[in-house]
Amino acid sequence: MKIAISGKGGVGKTTIMAILAGELKKSGREVLVIDADPSPHMAETLGIRDAGKAKPISEMTKLLTERSGKTPGSPFYNLNPEVNDILHDFMIEQDGIRLMVLGAVQVAEGGCACPENHVLKKMLKKMLLSNNEVILLDMEAGVEHLGRGTVVGVDQLLIVVIPSRSSIRTALKIKKMADDVQIPKVSFVGNMVQDEEDRQFLTSALGEAPVAFFPDSGKIRKAERSETAVIDLEDGLDEAPQELLQAIFND
Repeated sequence: MKIAISGKGGVGKTTIMAILAGELKKSGREVLVIDADPSPHMAETLGIRDAGKAKPISEMTKLLTERSGKTPGSPFYNLNPEVNDILHDFMIEQDGIRLMVLGAVQVAEGGCACPENHVLKKMLKKMLLSNNEVILLDMEAGVEHLGRGTVVGVDQLLIVVIPSRSSIRTALKIKKMADDVQIPKVSFVGNMVQDEEDRQFLTSALGEAPVAFFPDSGKIRKAERSETAVIDLEDGLDEAPQELLQAIFND
């Protein structure tokens, strides 16, 4: 199962994914979290110690250039670089959850992906298409990643949305693009929901009910301020984590 998560900036997609990772681990599944956000902080949200060891692959410019086979002054580079060893060398693991930090997959000026970014995309595609465990991919905010095709191969896309018009507009745009690239299953996940009015507002504006509604939790905010792992929270989330897990595995 390969699951990506997206949404407008500030809606809490990283928090939702960290909570989901914890639920998956509790259910006995192997979990690999890929942080593909340009401002990665999944390690802190998961409570990974020595998070600095997870150096973003996108910063390994020299290594990626070498893997691409590009020579100085030449426009040509290897379209099928060897990346299998990278998939393991840059992972860190703690308490049964593995983490890999990719950083941003950027596009060069003029819309042409540079060799380094081609290697990143190739690595991501091979990882998404070759693993049997549950892979959670935390994408950058917005819709650009869908345009670049960096979610190719995922089974599901979760779109986190809060009760605001701007968040809903972004969520609907993401869903349209996800449908265009034929992601098999696309679901909305409500977050920062205070009451039934918020639930109804989201359901009406989105045209369908989110598969889970996460409450506007003061405990989550306090956990983030005190740098306590969100994954360790055991209450204050209602039944939202279990509802999300059920929706994911409900065919």
